Amino acid sequence: MADILVVLVSYNTRELTKKALSCLFSSSHELEMEVIIVDNASKDHSAEMVSTEHPDITLIKNKENVGFGRANNQVLPVINSRYLLLLNTDAFVEPDTIAKTVEYMDAHPQCGILGVRLIGRDGEMQPSCRFFPTPWNIFLQRSGLGRFFKHATMIDDMSWDHASVRDCDWVPGCYFLIRKEVVDQVGLFDPRYFLYYEEVDYCFAAKRAGWSVTYFPYTSVVHLGGESAKHEGEISPASQQIESLQIESELLYFRKNHGLVGVLQHMLLSSFADAIQFLKDIVKLRSFGRIIFSLRRALFVWKMLFRTQLATVPTR
Repeated sequence: MADILVVLVSYNTRELTKKALSCLFSSSHELEMEVIIVDNASKDHSAEMVSTEHPDITLIKNKENVGFGRANNQVLPVINSRYLLLLNTDAFVEPDTIAKTVEYMDAHPQCGILGVRLIGRDGEMQPSCRFFPTPWNIFLQRSGLGRFFKHATMIDDMSWDHASVRDCDWVPGCYFLIRKEVVDQVGLFDPRYFLYYEEVDYCFAAKRAGWSVTYFPYTSVVHLGGESAKHEGEISPASQQIESLQIESELLYFRKNHGLVGVLQHMLLSSFADAIQFLKDIVKLRSFGRIIFSLRRALFVWKMLFRTQLATVPTR
């Protein structure tokens, strides 16, 4: 049994994949590490690059883009390691990252999932230790009213020093270290999520099964963000995500984990947040396109609710 199996899902990130692999191989030290790349039908010859430059890496070539979670799920039958690391192709580990995080997991058997300090391309720290989304905290975030509710638990609470180990609700999936026993108990990702919310849902299931999710600050990963997604659709400047897929995954998450009542609460509060933003844009004399954006978004969210059959099935 290897120490760690590392899985990277590639989608039109040929040069980034090269860099990610170079950083990864410099970080393994004495650990026995296996690497699998699942290529989601890249058009930039990513798969050919892996075959030529890394013939020792197991390469799974999909004929179409099956999404992030489903691509990772393809490795389930071949996992034979103590730990499974899901690593984005736009995430670059430090030379000590793999060794340090595995060492921590070895010393803390209750830790089921571990994430690290994430640094953006601008050198700023990204949200790395997060709370579960709720209809209420998403409403406060999108409406801009969070500053009036100081004691509300927001998804991204950046008000602490981030310099110590801390249990949290979930960690981002760009560096997602999972104990094999968690995979045996929980499985991997719900295949209904094409993109986004897979790791949120997975951490929710792992914590419900009794495992802890931990933020580990003593090593960093540089994470660019949105590099694969930008080949699939228009990226939101604020979130670096494809908004239509993000909305769909959010609906699926709330219906699965909070029931029909939870998803309807989310719908009503989401529409209220869009209405507040609409009024703000009018008062601030924003452009016509910006003013109607919030209304169009609200209508699209309701459209997605019905396209997903009340948030039970994916659209792709």
